[in-house]
Amino acid sequence: MSFSRRDVLSAGLRGAVALGGLASLASLAQAQGSGTPIRILVGFPAGGGSDAIARTLADKLKDELGMPVVVENRGGAGGQIAAQALKAAAPDGHTLFLSHDHSISILPQVVKNPGFNPATDFVAVAGFATFANALALSGGTPAKTVNEYVNWVRSKGGGKGTIGIPAPASIPEFLVKMVGDKYKLDLQSAPYRGSAPMMADMLGNQINAGIGSVPDFIENHKAGKLRIVATIGARRQALLPQVPTFAELGFANLDDLPYYGIFAPVGTPQAFIDRFGAALSKVLAMPDVRSKLTALGLAVGFEPQGQFAGRVRSYTQTWERIIKASGFKAQ
Repeated sequence: MSFSRRDVLSAGLRGAVALGGLASLASLAQAQGSGTPIRILVGFPAGGGSDAIARTLADKLKDELGMPVVVENRGGAGGQIAAQALKAAAPDGHTLFLSHDHSISILPQVVKNPGFNPATDFVAVAGFATFANALALSGGTPAKTVNEYVNWVRSKGGGKGTIGIPAPASIPEFLVKMVGDKYKLDLQSAPYRGSAPMMADMLGNQINAGIGSVPDFIENHKAGKLRIVATIGARRQALLPQVPTFAELGFANLDDLPYYGIFAPVGTPQAFIDRFGAALSKVLAMPDVRSKLTALGLAVGFEPQGQFAGRVRSYTQTWERIIKASGFKAQ
């Protein structure tokens, strides 16, 4: 990043209080000029939906920013490990976190000591997409709809069944409980360390069903290897016009869509946040990027820092109400 003489003079005129900030910006500019890469942390293993999204963006961001951008997978604990790494990182613009809603909005509500507080440890940089969670059935399951699945569980397992989820104490886990409660089934969650291992077991018919994101399922759904049978959201997904929403099936309070966005350690210079946001906006406007992300089941749309921060707050509050109503206790 470079700063003009006018920028430096303007900053200097703000007085002694601003000198520390100016020094920080100068250090940032020097560091970025050295070729030190920007790390984009991903809280799930390689091969999952979040990893594919991060690599698609990183490939283009390196050209827009004029510096290396690398994806670093810190899988485990539903993104908790990556979030802790972000908190520990220097706020110099070289470490970012690409995350969906789980790590930011849900984990702090379901884990007693997550090791980070998004409200005080992180700053929203920009949002870039929303998506839908979905219930999918493995190829070895004969059911083709939710009602057929419910009847199959009743006939085959006496009303008992297992549904895979990509992380414990996640929205998919709450959805498993909601499905079980509505249809009076004894459904248990089978938590995995990310969507990739869950998908492997679904494709191998080790588990009969899973709840995750549409990006996790969409390619195998298209290939006929599994079947998405319901999605959250106020309307059907453009890629899945034949698949009903949970709302159509009688479930309430499932209209808000999960988000994807970029976060940085608190204290990261605003100049870098603005620059990165501008680069991300340009990347998202590229037809090939939009095509790849849309094919993964995302609704792509750039949200600048303030707008995205507002979405995160609203979504967090919605699920805070749902989690409290469920009686779930932080563990």
